[in-house]
Amino acid sequence: MLGATACSRGPQIKTGLEGKTMPYFDLLLPDSITYLNTRDIPKGKPIVLFYFGPSCPYSQSEMEDIVSDMQQLKDIRFYIFTHAPFPAMKAFYQHYRLKQYGNIVAGIDSANFFEHYFKAPGFPYLAIFDGQKKLKEVLLGRSDIDLIKKIASQ
Repeated sequence: MLGATACSRGPQIKTGLEGKTMPYFDLLLPDSITYLNTRDIPKGKPIVLFYFGPSCPYSQSEMEDIVSDMQQLKDIRFYIFTHAPFPAMKAFYQHYRLKQYGNIVAGIDSANFFEHYFKAPGFPYLAIFDGQKKLKEVLLGRSDIDLIKKIASQ
């Protein structure tokens, strides 16, 4: 049941959080030891928080598009994360060879903070922030790379 409802395609959505500063929460990184708090994400470049489901085909397709168009997206910082078990996140991380991209950080939101804060109804769920860490827009479901780039560069 969770898999059927958690993986979705959908439009841009309004959260009522637009213009607010990025919330602070911890991500457990792929080394299984290090935590990153979003408060430590530097300002200066657009940021995409990409909440994904490791087995969601739309999340997988979105990740394929992102890595295949990385040249276009190199000036955007991506923080991709899930609340799925660590082995599932690690397999996703390895499958897409995310370690090779200096602008992608992967992890687990073990407290499931993001989903509750944004009331995310499914994934992929992309929260796009400007260089000052203010929320610009949220996209639900597989999104066009050109749209992500357009929102991030505005």
